[in-house]
Amino acid sequence: MGRLFQLALALTALVWSAAAAAEVRVTFHSFDGSVLFGRYPHAFVSLEGTLDDGTPIRENYGFSAKSASPAVLAGPVEHVILVEKDKWIDRTNQHFTLTIDDAKYWAIRKEVARWRDAPGKYYDLATRNCIHFVGAIAQIVGVRVTYPEDMLRRPKKWLNHITGRNPQLRAPQID
Repeated sequence: MGRLFQLALALTALVWSAAAAAEVRVTFHSFDGSVLFGRYPHAFVSLEGTLDDGTPIRENYGFSAKSASPAVLAGPVEHVILVEKDKWIDRTNQHFTLTIDDAKYWAIRKEVARWRDAPGKYYDLATRNCIHFVGAIAQIVGVRVTYPEDMLRRPKKWLNHITGRNPQLRAPQID
């Protein structure tokens, strides 16, 4: 009986330690961009960690116009969910990171799918751009969000604004 108890105790400890180690971190990024180098300013999120069932997570999502053209300035255009390469992620401003549970992870994935699968021309520079997308995800994880009009094309300034509105993040302003 003692051996069976020890085995059960060891198994319980293993399961408990695996569950305790499970966590996903969502990081909010801005990219300064440069029209000269083919990358516009951009905001996106990355998710990294492990779900409760042990599934490893390493993903990132941004929202953009499907193609960069003057049509973007005239109104809604076709949209795309962008997945950044590591080389771009390494060059971003990482504004703040929050640890989320599995339920919030799946809520984020559902929101990504909602934006990705929206019918028609869904990207709009004034009302549905990368900032609005990142803001929707921020709200899922409990961050207070506003969209000042003078920041809608300035992701770094906007994420600094969000950081300032949410002192619980304890995140510095990024120059």
